[in-house]
Amino acid sequence: MRDPRPSQADGPTTAPEPTAPRRLAIIGAGPVGLALGLMAARHCPDWSVSVFDARPLEAETGGDSRTLALSHGSLQVLARLGAWPVPDHEPILEVQVTQAPSTWAPGGQLPRVDIRATELGVPQLGAVLAYGRLVPTLQAAWVRAVADAPDRLHHRFGHAVAGLKIRSSGERPVVEVDAGVVDTFDLAVVAEGGVFMRDRSPRELNIESDGRRAAGPAWRHDYGQTAWVGTVELSGSATGRAIEHFSRQGPVALLPLPTPADTLRIGRRRASLVWCVKAEDDPVAGLLDAQRQAVLNGLLPPGAGRIEHIGPLKSFALGLQAQASLVREDCLVRIGNAAQTLHPVAGQGLNLGLRDAVALVERLRWMDRRGWSLARALRGVQWARAADRWTTIAATDFLARSFTWALPGAATARALGLMAVQHLPGLKPALARQMMFGRR
Repeated sequence: MRDPRPSQADGPTTAPEPTAPRRLAIIGAGPVGLALGLMAARHCPDWSVSVFDARPLEAETGGDSRTLALSHGSLQVLARLGAWPVPDHEPILEVQVTQAPSTWAPGGQLPRVDIRATELGVPQLGAVLAYGRLVPTLQAAWVRAVADAPDRLHHRFGHAVAGLKIRSSGERPVVEVDAGVVDTFDLAVVAEGGVFMRDRSPRELNIESDGRRAAGPAWRHDYGQTAWVGTVELSGSATGRAIEHFSRQGPVALLPLPTPADTLRIGRRRASLVWCVKAEDDPVAGLLDAQRQAVLNGLLPPGAGRIEHIGPLKSFALGLQAQASLVREDCLVRIGNAAQTLHPVAGQGLNLGLRDAVALVERLRWMDRRGWSLARALRGVQWARAADRWTTIAATDFLARSFTWALPGAATARALGLMAVQHLPGLKPALARQMMFGRR
């Protein structure tokens, strides 16, 4: 694909669109949508920005305990927006990736990879926190930005978007946003989170173009797995250590959480648990908490610590949903989970969405400074995000599918891969950079 960035041979460029203010609509005020709004407010002064969300502005979000895993690169993005650090987060200082021993393993050793922040010269690999800690911080920053520029930045909270309609306006397309009252924008960005549903398609915005409803995700695959998610307390666990263990039934992840002082005093630390198992023959659903605790302690590798308490677990179906393109008709962009909903095995969903937002704002800045058309800027977004996006989707999909394979030697192949990353020069730093910053 040709690099859309101008060269000297391109000569001067002109934009067919009229001069500012152009109008940007952001659908969804989750972490990705709010971060995009703040970036556009700061770096795209020629754009009017409206953020839409069904929930009212005053609605309480601080009690949402869903766990977010942020990479070091994402923390840098949030810090530049004045939205980091936030209260009650736990740094990730080390990631330990292991696999249950297969019939082949030198000396019966556990295949593993250890990635440490100190070895890479960074203060932390990332951080873990609750959704209800990050969203209020981002929203407060957005409210301050609106107060500083009320003529250019707008709240549309409490207005659920029922649908989008793409229509021609002269030589260029525009998007009509129906949120009770229809309004027209030069560019709409859908940043609402997507959830995979096994038995039915998720609710999607009604998007029409030339009277035809837009198709759903280009790729949709059910992994036949269920994720059991909750909080545990561990003894003997290291500060800031994240665990990713590939058991014979599926991956088990432990992410360090902020721990109250009284829990620390009795020698325990809190962690977020993601336990993936086959949905068809779910070994977790019928167990009592004490039984689940015993099974997990038998699965986890040395170094993970011992589970002393397990809280209530919730289950979610696991699958892949991905749009073929982030951009539609030069006036509509999907980012984050609206563009791709991934298996949690690599914990990259939110980080990928923030990188989508950064790339979009960067191209809009180039558009304003270099006289690009909006169509050219969005082609630049598509080009800039392709490698990182599809590398992450493919790697996550490969790991998720590999646990459904009954092929002989599959576990051995994964073990060899882990050992190669641990011992061959250059592979581990490359993997760590991908985790922290994505593919550049």
